[in-house]
Amino acid sequence: MYKHCNQALPNTYYTGYTQTYENNDFEYPSSFAKPLKVLIEASNGASDYGNKFGEPVIAGFAISYGLENRVGERQEYVKPIMFSGGMGIMDSTMRQKVNPKRGMLLVKIGGPVYRIGVGGGAASSVEVQGYSNSDVDFNAVQRGDAEMENKLNRVVRACIEMGDKNPILAIHDQGAGGNGNVLKELVEPGFAGAVIFSKEFQLGDPTINALELWGAEYQENNALICKPEHRKILEDICSRERCPISFVGVVTGNGRVTLVESQADFERALELEDNLSLLGAIPFDLELKHVLGDMPQREYKLDRISEKLKPLSLNSDFNNSECLKTVLSQLSVGSKRFLTNKVDRCVTGLVAQQQCVGPLHTPLADYGLTAISYFGKEGIATSIGTQPIKGILSSSAMARMCVAEAISNLVFVKITELADVKCSGNWMWPAKLPGEGARLYDACKEMCQMMKELHIAVDGGKDSLSMAAKVNDETVKSPGTLVISTYVPCPDITVKITPDLKGPSLGEQTALVWINIEGKFRLGGSALALAFSQQGDECPTVLQSDILVKAFTTTQNLIQQGKLLAGHDISDGGLIICLLEMAFGGLCGFQIDLTNVMKILNIAHIDKAAKLIGKPEVAVLYAEECGWVIEVPMKLLSEVQNIYTNNGVPNYYLGSTSGLGLNSTLIIKCHSETILHNDVKTLFKQWERTSFEIEKLQSNPDCALEEYNSLNYRSAPKYYCSLDLNTEISALRATKVVSVAVIREEGVNSDREIMASLIKANFEVHDVTMSDLLCGKCVLIHFETIKFNFTNLFLCRKNKWRYLFHNMINLCNSCGLRILNFFTCI
Repeated sequence: MYKHCNQALPNTYYTGYTQTYENNDFEYPSSFAKPLKVLIEASNGASDYGNKFGEPVIAGFAISYGLENRVGERQEYVKPIMFSGGMGIMDSTMRQKVNPKRGMLLVKIGGPVYRIGVGGGAASSVEVQGYSNSDVDFNAVQRGDAEMENKLNRVVRACIEMGDKNPILAIHDQGAGGNGNVLKELVEPGFAGAVIFSKEFQLGDPTINALELWGAEYQENNALICKPEHRKILEDICSRERCPISFVGVVTGNGRVTLVESQADFERALELEDNLSLLGAIPFDLELKHVLGDMPQREYKLDRISEKLKPLSLNSDFNNSECLKTVLSQLSVGSKRFLTNKVDRCVTGLVAQQQCVGPLHTPLADYGLTAISYFGKEGIATSIGTQPIKGILSSSAMARMCVAEAISNLVFVKITELADVKCSGNWMWPAKLPGEGARLYDACKEMCQMMKELHIAVDGGKDSLSMAAKVNDETVKSPGTLVISTYVPCPDITVKITPDLKGPSLGEQTALVWINIEGKFRLGGSALALAFSQQGDECPTVLQSDILVKAFTTTQNLIQQGKLLAGHDISDGGLIICLLEMAFGGLCGFQIDLTNVMKILNIAHIDKAAKLIGKPEVAVLYAEECGWVIEVPMKLLSEVQNIYTNNGVPNYYLGSTSGLGLNSTLIIKCHSETILHNDVKTLFKQWERTSFEIEKLQSNPDCALEEYNSLNYRSAPKYYCSLDLNTEISALRATKVVSVAVIREEGVNSDREIMASLIKANFEVHDVTMSDLLCGKCVLIHFETIKFNFTNLFLCRKNKWRYLFHNMINLCNSCGLRILNFFTCI
């Protein structure tokens, strides 16, 4: 499993590092955590959870925003966003749940019941956050336990790997509504119904009452259905993994969900049916057809409110250097190294592309990529698309841009085909406030239309439709936000390109080619507009989806043919930021001349703000229109451009790469004017500056400063290998089968990775838990070699002998390796 983590926050107000567009007069609810605290601690939590669980974070985004619009209405993520999404694989035979039948058992696996997340779904869905009591809000917050989640996951995986003998007939995760929802949903099919016994739940807090037990949204807990004869095997698996299990109910077939305050008596419950009160008090009794039958459709009346937008205004003496500095400092544009520094991006050993690229591991990757097996090259690719600030101007345009960004991020890894792309749509919107419901409807409609045009599909997602908070007497709406997360099969994880420019390091002359979809350059909702504390009145959209499809397919084919060296999508900050990030990633310079490009685009739609100051190139450089830049060997430039042109894809030669190292020069010219002339080091450090300021607050400031100052002199490492590794591996592979025990304890997450390595080395591998050893199911004398996770020494007893095994491999997340080759008998 792999995940992405995403954050949208209010203005962050870095101490001693002010941003001109942040309003220092804005106030925030006293019960809310400060924005910087949310930014740091929320990402800490996601990173820590992933590290402990063994689920790498390989993609994500982070933005902050807070401005007043033309009419003085404050629009800011006072109620912030923090969510993550995961992806993995499953056997296709496990897709369908088995319908519940009378006599089947309802089972809860995972952590015990705590008074956390009580009414969480209801508390987070109030129209405006901030009215309720802070204690109520705190109790509604869910807490995570990564170790328990790991145990639960291992139980489910063990059952699935039993194939046709899998004891799990249907499974459902516990989320909003707690037990009252998850158990009800398990017995919904056919209005089966069930009796639930409250005294069978394992309580983490003995003072919990029936209402709290029924509604608490405590995490790391799943509900499932099994046959009575499979109870023993489930108990054995849970015991082996030290995962709590409770058999809490039985399917009755009477169409009701009944909670009884007593110990379980499944046989008697089936006998009594209509006289369940004889079993004990009944605090909850619901007839399923009342909530799942032919319910009347709810009707919503949505009012549209006309938007009063103010055109973007730029100074006639527009200073590109100052503007670029401000844009590079924005959280959405600048480096996210403060996030990638603290998260495990490689655990499992299956990650083929995480966030960082290039010689200095610069966080720039457009997509995440993982293998699905240790024994093949097939994989899964994922990408993210979100453009919430553009939604302030047009929710319809925003929705189309979200889909387009997700696709343009995915273009750089070879996938099976575009039609195989599936998406998760996550909506965070103040939908209950005037005018916002209609805007949400428009966005959803355009998202669906865009996906139809691209022949892709959305097959899941989440929503939070109460994105507003009360600040004193003012209601502050968060910008309506849609996040598109894609996932798609990848036939070969080695067929891909990354954003870092490679020509200079390879000693090749390379060209930069710009793929532009719409041929328009609108600055509304852009990083440039935010730099001037404005929003604008016209934002980008993608109406020529047919050209996007052609561009995607053409780029994919060129990557497969090995004709492209690097590629990066145009997003926050526009074309100029795209080019700079490619240079930062590859530690090299470039020479760009827009003269011919501007001649070709002289009839293009240019934002009025740039026209009024007589600088149309500003719109071309900073507009966040859909497109991307590719690096092409100079000898293939004509061929590649002809392929794009023949396929009906607009493309423009921008210039060439030049120089290697931090002192390389970055030049952008247009006609006789030099728009940019600087070195990589200066702009790279500015791009890293905001991340550095945050890093100082979450780690040792001296270490953060040392890392930041290293950008004054760092260079690309040089790698040499005098061995033919394939030959060496073949020569050193074990000639006879060696029996090895891979011993794991709670908290271990690298066991599968090392098992695969041992299998490839011709070992006979056995999965052994500490529970197996403690209960005597397994004895170590049978194994020639032992592999431990997080353990340096193991002592066991058998027939009064104590065996101290040092013939072992000890790994911690596969980061360190120690092999001791001796065996001692005491």
